Amino acid sequence: MSTPGTPALQVTVTAPVVSFRNPLYAGVQVTLPCPPPSTAAGLLAAAAGGWPEVDPGLRLAMAFHAGGAGVDLETYHPLDAGGKTSTPAPRNREFLADATLTLWLLDDVDLWYRRLRRPVWPLRLGRSQDLVGLHLEHTTLSGEAGEQRTAVVPDHRGAGGTLLRLPTAVAPGRGRTRWDAYRFDVTGRTRVPVPGSLSTAAGLAVAPLRPVHPDAAFGGDVAAQRH
Repeated sequence: MSTPGTPALQVTVTAPVVSFRNPLYAGVQVTLPCPPPSTAAGLLAAAAGGWPEVDPGLRLAMAFHAGGAGVDLETYHPLDAGGKTSTPAPRNREFLADATLTLWLLDDVDLWYRRLRRPVWPLRLGRSQDLVGLHLEHTTLSGEAGEQRTAVVPDHRGAGGTLLRLPTAVAPGRGRTRWDAYRFDVTGRTRVPVPGSLSTAAGLAVAPLRPVHPDAAFGGDVAAQRH
């Protein structure tokens, strides 16, 4: 007897150029190899019209791939000791090219489909000028654990790729941030199963992450985790 699958909304976000600043480096634009969960969450909040419209228990799963990387120059507007803008200067900026971010939403699927079809605010990924393309698809996920590959997953024993400390949720005003440990393999070659994950028809892990709502930045899960 077959086990029924889990319905989900698959959100494919594409952009020619993206950059996700690594906060561990000051004064230079070093990009992370993938967007933090908080960045993906911000895109969803923009579609909904702001965080007050979003369920505090919102969770998502994500995968990411970039076709290439490079460095260009960007005008940097530093602040002086008093917090005022000083003389602009050119700085190197790392970027990722031909980027594809895939999100899976397991709750309120129809609501999110409507929101993303007609977003309240423009959808961006990373910097404010990086508008994105969007494709939505209703799908069904298998209950079997999927392989890591290009998924961004919580750190666990046996996970491959780079260990990253990424912001999961950021409080209003950026006064508090919740950081969690994740794994991401830029090559997509890690084939180990991800514990607690679902999987696509192709066997890719769909691993729901911790709640990404700003309320979660204050510690603990803000709602019962249904998955």
